[in-house]
Amino acid sequence: MTTIIPGADSQALAAELAAELDAALTVPTYDRFADGETLAAIPAFDDNEAIIVASTATNDAHIELLQLQDAAREAGAATVTTVIPYLGYARQDKAFKQGQPISVRATARAISTGTDRVLLVEPHEPAVAEFFTVPTDAVDAADRLAGALVDLDDPLFVAPDEGAIELATTTRDAYGEGAVDYFEKERDYETGEVELTPSDAPVEGRDVVVVDDIIATGGTMSGAVEVLVDRGADRVFAVCVHPVLAEAALTRLSAAGVERVVGTDTLERAVSEVSVASAIAANLTE
Repeated sequence: MTTIIPGADSQALAAELAAELDAALTVPTYDRFADGETLAAIPAFDDNEAIIVASTATNDAHIELLQLQDAAREAGAATVTTVIPYLGYARQDKAFKQGQPISVRATARAISTGTDRVLLVEPHEPAVAEFFTVPTDAVDAADRLAGALVDLDDPLFVAPDEGAIELATTTRDAYGEGAVDYFEKERDYETGEVELTPSDAPVEGRDVVVVDDIIATGGTMSGAVEVLVDRGADRVFAVCVHPVLAEAALTRLSAAGVERVVGTDTLERAVSEVSVASAIAANLTE
C-alpha cells in the first residue's frame, strides 16, 4: 500500500489523488512556535511508499515540504515520491543580473535530498526539472481545463504570448473544436512593463478563451482581455493551470471584461474548478 501525505496547501488535491490511487491518506499536523519556526509532522504508518503532495507557493511551504519528506522517512517509508503541483520560484530560473541566484535551482537541490522521485505539474519552464538531482518528470494538465468549458460559440483559444501557445492548443484539442492564436509579448525587465501586440485572428462575436499556465497578478492577461473586448469578442474566459491570483488579480480580470476565471487545484482557490489528480495518478502508475 501507499500513503499519501498532504501539504497544508494541497489537502483537497491530496484527497483526490488518494481516491484515484486507492491509497491511504494520512493526517499531518502543522504547528508554529513562538519564534516563528514551523513544524509539520505525521503519524507512523505501515506502508513502504509515501507520496507527498505539496505545492510550494510560499517560503513556509518550502520548509514544510522538507519537513514532511524527513518525517516520511522517520515514519518508516522506504520510498518517497514528491508531487509538487505548483513549484514556487519556478520563474526565477536564470540570473537576470550579476550576483543574483538561480532560486529554483537552489530549492530544487534542497528538495532532491529528501526524495527518490519528483513530479512537477505543468512547470513554467520544463527545463527546471534538470535542476533536481533525482528522477523528475513533468505532468501535463492543460487538457483538464477543457472540462470546465461548455457550450462555447465559435471558440477561439488564445495564448497571451507565444510561449503559451502549446497550452492553448492542448486545451482546444481537449475541448474538441475551435481555432488557436496568440499575442506577441515583450517585457522590459528593467521596468517590468509588458507590451502586447494583438494577433490578427477575427474575434468579433466569438467566445474567446485566454489560456496560460499561471495567472499571477493578472496584469498580462487583463491586458490581452481588454484588447479582445475592444475588438468585439462576445464572451471572454480566462483559464490557467496555476491560479496564483495575487493582489487584486480577480478584480483586475473582471474589470477588463472576463466573464469567468477557471483554474485547477494545483493551488486551492475559489476558482479551482478542475482537479489534476487523474493526470498525476496516470503518471504515477505508468
